[in-house]
Amino acid sequence: MDFGSFLKSPEIKVKVVTYRDIFQDKAMIENRFGEDYRDRSAVIKLDSADFKQLNVKKGDTVILKNSFGTIVVKAEESGYETPHRGIAYMPNSPWSNMLVSDETGGTGVPKFKDISATVTSAKGQKVTEPGF
Repeated sequence: MDFGSFLKSPEIKVKVVTYRDIFQDKAMIENRFGEDYRDRSAVIKLDSADFKQLNVKKGDTVILKNSFGTIVVKAEESGYETPHRGIAYMPNSPWSNMLVSDETGGTGVPKFKDISATVTSAKGQKVTEPGF
């Protein structure tokens, strides 16, 4: 065993904002259980500085965790020029929904736009299978 195996992976806190994606919607219509839908849905887009802090590369898996759930998704850089450190983006999907609180504050509408979570590297782990 090497010394690095005892070190904890870097962890960052993010606010996850969900969004709709037309290409993801098309993939869902074609095959909700297909690989294309999973590839477009089980993803988190991070600021390049957050990407570096986590020490991950495009396509690496990361663990997102909060008090409502834990998921493994693929990481991508957002590509936005304006820095947005600590703010991450995910398509609205079964994966992002696993992190949403069931508390609605009496409105009946869950809070999809302001999800707090921690992100760590999940190198070698597979994307979480959704429970359709």
